[in-house]
Amino acid sequence: MGHLTAQIDSANPTGYASGQMRAGVYRGEGQVVVETVPIPSIGAGEVLFRVAACGICGTDIKKIHYGLVPPPQILGHELAGTVVAVGRDVTRFQPGDRVVSFHHIPCGTCFYCEHKLFSQCCGYKKTGLTAGFDPNGGGFAEYVRAMPWIVERGMIPVPDDISFEEATFVEPVNTCLKAVRKARVAAGETVLVIGQGPIGMLLMLLARYEGADVFASDPMPGRRAASVRFGATECFDPKVVDLRKEMSSRTDDRGADVVLLAAPQPALVQEALSIVRPGGRVLLFAHNDPVMRIEFPAAAIGIEEKEILGAYSASVDDQEESATIVFSRRLPLREMISHRFSLERISAGIDLAAHPKDDTLKVIIAHQ
Repeated sequence: MGHLTAQIDSANPTGYASGQMRAGVYRGEGQVVVETVPIPSIGAGEVLFRVAACGICGTDIKKIHYGLVPPPQILGHELAGTVVAVGRDVTRFQPGDRVVSFHHIPCGTCFYCEHKLFSQCCGYKKTGLTAGFDPNGGGFAEYVRAMPWIVERGMIPVPDDISFEEATFVEPVNTCLKAVRKARVAAGETVLVIGQGPIGMLLMLLARYEGADVFASDPMPGRRAASVRFGATECFDPKVVDLRKEMSSRTDDRGADVVLLAAPQPALVQEALSIVRPGGRVLLFAHNDPVMRIEFPAAAIGIEEKEILGAYSASVDDQEESATIVFSRRLPLREMISHRFSLERISAGIDLAAHPKDDTLKVIIAHQ
């Protein structure tokens, strides 16, 4: 772990902890290099915390493998750790506190915030966690600086009986809960989740949390088995079965009320529209590629009145509930962690998350 050569004290209220740390630095398309970089300095209203664990998100993988952000960057936004230093005027936290942190928080007063479209808020788009370079989360480093608006409204204390690895799920649980509610999943409805990777699994679990009867599909047998073990009514192999026929046979020939898409192939949108009943909803979670184009029959929308919805990032309105879901262990999150990698082996962890094997679910970077 990086060495702190100075600590904040009353004689240096806007000072900072300094020294060197290790970080996985994105250096260009497909490249994450473990380097020694400066520990971020903090100022008034800010917090420095030591990262204990950070999940690898599909968004991280897309940025890295498709070169979607300019290097250098230190990514990683599903993170939890321990406060080591606080700046002047910070009263909510003190060194030693265990915390989980969001990296985006909306302003709360703009047009988009008033309409609950938090991820469209200009303030929300400004990343408030950094380990250096352009702010981009920073969880792939040993220490992270939290900016004032994150300290005030985006950091959550972690109970002593909850592991840091479990706490890293607060942000992805929030994003998936937002998606499930954007799709208006209701108790008693029939839902199909296409894709049972880490996000698809959370969508399945949270649709069940809302009271729906949830089916799923995935081409990997290990993920299908895990899906049923975690609570899916059935999980189909899309290479073998006709999902439209399977869902029709279980809904008096209507089709699913909701289809949640957690796999990014463009052709799946048209398939989802064929599976969902007239007046039903299709939510695109994984289709956020800026260059992807999607085709589907207009009649599915214009005549059959099916809806295509999108959901992106977290909702501040669900922040407390998502933390409660994680901290109360309502979901089998510990069991979802299939692989752990040290920071020094982050490239191997990212490669596995990008090219999962049959037994791959959630991949965590566990700091020593």
